[in-house]
Amino acid sequence: MTLRERFAWLEDRLASSPEATPLPRPKDALLCFCAALLVRAAVVAVAASHFPPVDDGSFYHVVAKRIAQGLGYTWLWPDGAVTHAAHYPVGYPALIGLFYALFGPHVGVAMAVNALLGALAAPAAHVVAARVASRGGALIAGLLVAFEPALVAYTPALMTEGVAGALLLSAAAVAVLPAVRSLWVRAGLAGLVMGVTVLVRPQLVVLGPVLGLFAAGAVAPRRRLAAVALVTLTSLAVCLPWTLRNCEKIERCAFVSANGGWNLFIGSSPLGRGGFTPLERIGVPEECRTVFGEGEKDRCFGNAALRTIARAPGAWLALAPKKLGMTFDYGTAAAYYLGASNGDLIGEGEKRMIGAAELVGQRVLVLLGLFALARAPGPRRRARLILAAISALLLFQPAAFLAFVGLVATALLLGGDLFRHGPALIAASVVLATALTHAAFFGASRYALVCLPALAALSGSAWFARKASGD
Repeated sequence: MTLRERFAWLEDRLASSPEATPLPRPKDALLCFCAALLVRAAVVAVAASHFPPVDDGSFYHVVAKRIAQGLGYTWLWPDGAVTHAAHYPVGYPALIGLFYALFGPHVGVAMAVNALLGALAAPAAHVVAARVASRGGALIAGLLVAFEPALVAYTPALMTEGVAGALLLSAAAVAVLPAVRSLWVRAGLAGLVMGVTVLVRPQLVVLGPVLGLFAAGAVAPRRRLAAVALVTLTSLAVCLPWTLRNCEKIERCAFVSANGGWNLFIGSSPLGRGGFTPLERIGVPEECRTVFGEGEKDRCFGNAALRTIARAPGAWLALAPKKLGMTFDYGTAAAYYLGASNGDLIGEGEKRMIGAAELVGQRVLVLLGLFALARAPGPRRRARLILAAISALLLFQPAAFLAFVGLVATALLLGGDLFRHGPALIAASVVLATALTHAAFFGASRYALVCLPALAALSGSAWFARKASGD
């Protein structure tokens, strides 16, 4: 064997061998899954007959029923006309529609799907945390997801955020599964799961390269680049058939959904004060009032938004802190949805209690995540400790979103070691992607739910394995 062949063999071993890092315990992962599923099943058992879908959930429910009936992603209008649609992402109603076809179009079925996918996030957090955490730390990560108040209470909501967060972390777990020795198989499988995740929440497409880096870990740079390309291209390939369908059916090519222009237009208006406000309040742009095709109307709204931003870019940028505040300052996603769904059962007092539990759970994850970053092995430990302490204090101030910004900044202080600390890489990336997305569009507390499973994995890494190396 030549020297070149020996190096190639060693690279293959590094790329495929999980022995370089702590291993997750299958029994611990199973415990996390069972605990998460049990608590969510209990919620579904109570909620299925009391909480009908509301807001976007009503749309997903109707579309899922049409998909289950073999009618595709179409919409039936009051005048009897049926049109192909793509306003909202297809992934979630397609998942629910599959189960509706098997078990009937009942909201309890959709809630059960939410419970199952949400429960899968618990062992996923365990696997991701185990890359650097001790056995106890990895178990804590999984149990934090299992019992996280917002994720549990949001289970009855026929909405995408909890499902997207669970799928994203599941893709990360697949990327480093010790049972799969080949880097390329793990990267390909992670890309498939990531593709489904993108169909549920298209803006997460930017995290495909991050999963590739996570899967590759400490291999040679050229192999790391290949892993990034494999995960990213596989996820895009999963979405490609739907993109081509949109090009044909809605008269305009749209990657997954056709609501980016609408949302940018809403987010460019000061009337929402950083959050959602209905178009009836803002007013439909004059040139868009006679545009009826879904794709073209979205383009029209997008162009109107860009003109508004171009006229007053400073005013649009000034809305960004308010948008981040709407996203990260309040833990009220489940409380709002349940109250809107059944105000008789969930009144103002109940909403306050549920919202308080959500907020406490979120803050605990951020605090533990900051603690994990402060004490992680690596460079600039003193600077990380100071920044983490400042961020922790900001977490209890009116502008709590600055603590999330501080978490990302603290992770970046790890420098190159961030790529060896998988939980930090994933958590910081999803928080940053969420912040940038909603600083541009508009904020709401439910969008922060996407970050919580990854933050739980990071939290567990506060109890790191002393001899852990590589990722």
